[in-house]
Amino acid sequence: MRLSGKRVLVFVEDGFEDLEFWVTVMRLREEGADVTVAGSEPGKTFRGKNGLSATADVAYAGLSAKDFHAVVVPGGWAPDKLRRSPDVKRLVREAYDAGKIVGLICHAGLVGISAGIVRGHRATGSLGIRDDLVNAGAEWVDAPAFRDGHIVWGRVVADIPDFCRELVDAIASSR
Repeated sequence: MRLSGKRVLVFVEDGFEDLEFWVTVMRLREEGADVTVAGSEPGKTFRGKNGLSATADVAYAGLSAKDFHAVVVPGGWAPDKLRRSPDVKRLVREAYDAGKIVGLICHAGLVGISAGIVRGHRATGSLGIRDDLVNAGAEWVDAPAFRDGHIVWGRVVADIPDFCRELVDAIASSR
C-alpha cells in the first residue's frame, strides 16, 4: 500500500461530482491513505450532483494544511461554492505554499484560481473553466491528467483513472 501513513484532506460540498469524489476517495483508501472528508459542517451529509451522498468527517474551519500530506478538490458544482470559503482558500494556499500535493479535477480549478495558486502553471479541467484558468495566468493544456510542480490536474470524469494514477504517484513520492 503505497500511501500508508499519508493523510489526505478531500473537500465536499453540495453539488460535488459523484464519481470524481468517490472514485478518488476509494482509490486513495485502497492505497492505504488516511482520508479525511472536510465540509462546511462536521457530520453534515452533502448530496452529489448525480444523487450520491458524502458525509463530512470534519469542518474545514480550523484545520491546518500542516496536518495533511495532500489536499484534493473534486469537481462538479461544489468548487463554485467551496471557492467562496476563506477557510478552503487558506487551506489550499497553505498546502501549496508548503509544497504539499494539491489535486484539482474538472471544475476544481476554480478553487485553485481563488486560492491564487494557478498563475504560471500548466492546467487542465472542464472546458467550462478554460478561460478562467487562462485569465488567472495558467497555460491551458488539453490532456487527461498530469502533474505540474505539486499540483495534480485532472480534466473530466472520463479521465478519473488517469487523475488517480497521477495523484497516487505524486502523494507516494512526496515528502
